[in-house]
Amino acid sequence: MKKIVYLNGEYMKEDEAKVSIFDRGFVFGDGVYEVVPVVRGVVLDKEPFLQRFDRSLSELELGWPMSQDQFLEMIDELIKRNDLSEGGVYMQVTRGVAPRDFGYPKDVPATVMAFIFSKEIINSEKAKQGVKVVTVPDIRWKRRDIKSIALLGQCIAKEQACKQGAYEGWMVEDGFVTEGTASSAYIVKDGKIITRPLSNSILPGIRRKILLELAEKNDEIELEQRPFTVEEALDADEAFLSSATTFVLPIIEIDGKTIGDGKPGKIAKMMRQAYIDSALEVAGVTL
Repeated sequence: MKKIVYLNGEYMKEDEAKVSIFDRGFVFGDGVYEVVPVVRGVVLDKEPFLQRFDRSLSELELGWPMSQDQFLEMIDELIKRNDLSEGGVYMQVTRGVAPRDFGYPKDVPATVMAFIFSKEIINSEKAKQGVKVVTVPDIRWKRRDIKSIALLGQCIAKEQACKQGAYEGWMVEDGFVTEGTASSAYIVKDGKIITRPLSNSILPGIRRKILLELAEKNDEIELEQRPFTVEEALDADEAFLSSATTFVLPIIEIDGKTIGDGKPGKIAKMMRQAYIDSALEVAGVTL
């Protein structure tokens, strides 16, 4: 059965959705995107998602194509029309269709698109078994804090990781891990979670934001926001990653070196469960 997607005010079958070759998203990568997780048909983390999307739009001088309430209604309608129980919604806004010119065109309607995808998140086998990562060079632009649709650097890094049999690539700049190709990066040493602080060098991950808030409330966990090296990662007691539709995944191997005892670590499992409990409670979802 074909999925129903949203494009510029209309809901339609996925094979009917067409975008002009002159759309600036297609020609320049001139646009931003977001992904929100869905569990039991309910969108999680709505407020931080709207805040980050608003910031990305603002940084590119793009306005909201509709009100935020209407945007959420569109997402809910997509979930309903596709009968989505668990997975996510991808959405993007580009500057629209205009003659090819580097300068921003004036008074051009934005192109707005969204679609759903199904994925098992809560009972993920990867969360139970842990995943492997490898380090790769970070070749991206200098405004990684903007959730831009121009993701060629991440695609190259992800492909390098996949060719080495890894689930994720941890990108490295000047000897320090920045983040994963599609995730935030953390290590654990002597009971302390270490993760890079926010800057233009990394995306302000929503799961990262919530996980750090949860860690600060937990007296059993120490938290340190600072850059960490590849060597520190290899010597860590634990490591894990977070993203919209994985929540938290324990890392059991980095660059072929076993982390800890080669099984998901205590703190990684604790943080995953804490996030799940908190997010579902806020969303009013009962498993």
